[in-house]
Amino acid sequence: MTQNMWLTKRVKSFALIAPLAIFLVFFFLAPLVTMMKTAVSDPVAASALPTVSAALQDWDRASIPPAEAQEAFASDIRNITDDQLFGDLVRRLNSAKSGFRTLMTKTRSAVAESPELADLVSVDKRWSDPAFWIAIQDAAGASLTDRNLLAAVDLERDAGGHIVNAPEGTSANRTTLIRTMIMAGVVTLCCIAIGLPFAMVAASTTGWKRQLLLGAVLLPLWTSLLVRTAAWYIILQDNGLINLTLQTLGLTDGPVPLIFNRLGVVIAMTHVLLPFMVLPIFSVLIGIPKNLMPAAASLGAPPIRAFLLVLLPLSLRGVVSGALLVFMSALGYYITPALIGGAKDQMISSVIAYYATGAANWGMAGALGIVLLAATMMLYVVYLRLSSEEARP
Repeated sequence: MTQNMWLTKRVKSFALIAPLAIFLVFFFLAPLVTMMKTAVSDPVAASALPTVSAALQDWDRASIPPAEAQEAFASDIRNITDDQLFGDLVRRLNSAKSGFRTLMTKTRSAVAESPELADLVSVDKRWSDPAFWIAIQDAAGASLTDRNLLAAVDLERDAGGHIVNAPEGTSANRTTLIRTMIMAGVVTLCCIAIGLPFAMVAASTTGWKRQLLLGAVLLPLWTSLLVRTAAWYIILQDNGLINLTLQTLGLTDGPVPLIFNRLGVVIAMTHVLLPFMVLPIFSVLIGIPKNLMPAAASLGAPPIRAFLLVLLPLSLRGVVSGALLVFMSALGYYITPALIGGAKDQMISSVIAYYATGAANWGMAGALGIVLLAATMMLYVVYLRLSSEEARP
């Protein structure tokens, strides 16, 4: 009877957590695994060119491939009847070697008109360049690749298989990643500078004053992110509220550029992410005894010294937690930089959106997503390490 009761309790416990587990599996783990698989998989060329890989197996990669390899490639191109598969193949090859878009279209028409055609150099002289055949061999020879992961940080493999920097001007993913990190860091520092004093004031008050201050922080969370960003789009314009106020007070002679630049992005993102800084700090401050600051003052410590030596160290756990939340959230921001920022202020999320919807390159989109995920996980590991060290006696 006791065992049956134990089994019944276990079944009830699993039943309670089953909806959450199912939600996590289908809406978090499954998309994450799909993204990671897409980033390292390269099945397009292998499925579109099933025979050319074997024909190029003994090729020296320095001269024109033998006639058998050219014939196998022409046969594979001739057998592609799915236009979508052909388009995916062209995009895959063109991403490895520029010029494949026009070359493949021309070659496909030629081999379709001449079923016995095997000399591809007669179709286009570019087929005499080993670089095009190297791209074909690399693409068709492997279903798994690190090409997208390397390209996400502006790296590639040379002819010898060594990892080298991509040619200058071919990609700016690394620059965009660095810009994203810097902007997320600046927004985090701004949130700390504003959120810590605000949380201290809110924690020091009681009653309706505290409720009013917390309501001012929570109210933006009840408004759509797009609406808040659109509001800043209006406020930051040359004839917006801020510039009109500055000119009315005589502080500026003309409008200050606040939109379509990095300053506007930082202002808007700081406002949007400020609650994620205030709330963790506030939750820590309300647990600190109220008599610590008066006790420090009674021992002769000035207010600033008492803050630096007593209140600030005790509130650091909330500051670190809030900084982690703000920084990780800022890394993936898309709408605010897209509407408020200029061309040089776009973050990595805009590049991911381009690869996913504009270029239809899901592999690169997944690779960049993995880079962001890795950065976030490293930050979280650092936070756990710091938290565990603080918890030690």
